[in-house]
Amino acid sequence: MTMARFAVLNRNGDFRALYHRGKTRVNAVLVTYVRKNRLGVPRVGITTGKKIGGAVQRNRCRRIIREAYRSLLPGIKGGWDMVFVARQRTLDVKSNQIKRVMEKQLISLGVLKP
Repeated sequence: MTMARFAVLNRNGDFRALYHRGKTRVNAVLVTYVRKNRLGVPRVGITTGKKIGGAVQRNRCRRIIREAYRSLLPGIKGGWDMVFVARQRTLDVKSNQIKRVMEKQLISLGVLKP
């Protein structure tokens, strides 16, 4: 079984544009930034700061956020850039809870079809 591939954000300028000009939703476990792009495909970036913990904890956070995003990807409208920022509480929750939070945030931002 192959993993579904998706476009990723990896340029600092893309992240900065989202932080400064994107729409935001904040939760205790996840912060979501979204902004329209002209590419017609959704792109995603995931950040985990040093406050989260060591490399193992940060990688786990990225993994569960990536998996939640992957499961929601079929319902996401094309042409959006998204950045998900892990928070301290992200470590304490299971991936299905992250998925519920992400789904709620993306629907309220108009990125995910309800």
